[in-house]
Amino acid sequence: MSAEASVAGPRRARRGAGAALGGVAARVLLWGYAAVALAPLVLMAVSSLRPEAELRADPLGLPTIPEFGNYARAWTEADFGGYFANSVFVTVTAVLLGTAVSVLAAYALGRYTFPGSGLLLIYLLAGLMIPIRLGIVPVFYLFDMLGLLDSLWGLVLVYAASGVPFGVFVLTAFFRQLPAGLAEAARIDGAGEFRLFGQIMLPLVRPALATVMLFQFIQLWNDFFFPLVLIRDQDRYTLPVGLTAFFTEYGLNQSLLYAGLVITTLPLVLLFLLATRQVVDGLTAGVNR
Repeated sequence: MSAEASVAGPRRARRGAGAALGGVAARVLLWGYAAVALAPLVLMAVSSLRPEAELRADPLGLPTIPEFGNYARAWTEADFGGYFANSVFVTVTAVLLGTAVSVLAAYALGRYTFPGSGLLLIYLLAGLMIPIRLGIVPVFYLFDMLGLLDSLWGLVLVYAASGVPFGVFVLTAFFRQLPAGLAEAARIDGAGEFRLFGQIMLPLVRPALATVMLFQFIQLWNDFFFPLVLIRDQDRYTLPVGLTAFFTEYGLNQSLLYAGLVITTLPLVLLFLLATRQVVDGLTAGVNR
């Protein structure tokens, strides 16, 4: 055995041990971060199931008998059912409308070149750098002129428009990565533009669509600013603004507060758990091509 071989063996062993130790340290850090991130959610869920007197006596304890009536009271007495319905309507409609506009614009900008296409793409992507909230004053006056103040459809239009720049940014990159031969082969087989888009191109960017829709859903579901400015009637409040009114009226009842927070948070948690695979595929599709 040569001297080089006798030295290389211990070196490889040390590198292997170092890699194993690094993997263990990374797992410990990730699990620790997960515990810190989940602790408030667990505390919120547990506290929502405790009676008010028990919660005040021991804020960090476990419920002796789960009090599911807190959710019923928050849903009916505090009108969380109405806030929830408003949020679902506004968010789902805006996400679908904004994604539809984004995918059509991204397909045109990503697969075709026409006069002004570069400037149009720059104009759309400028929305990523300029916060839409800076335009709240002209938006307010425009909506006042059009009769869209205090209207859920007005919120839908604002939200859909605010999501277009991000959607165009993500989807344009995905459409540009698709091989040009796909479109040529489809046209040779007699496919028209609508069939080419709907049956061939669109299914290939499905992971990107899921990513765009999930990110937009989370952002719009949690938005507080636009409903606060554009909505005056409490019956049309979405959940973030409804929570503020809820705090004002039921601020002393912590059990109901926690129940309201769970109602607000649960859809996002469930959506993320159901769509995680699609989001990972969407974020890594460009790497795997």
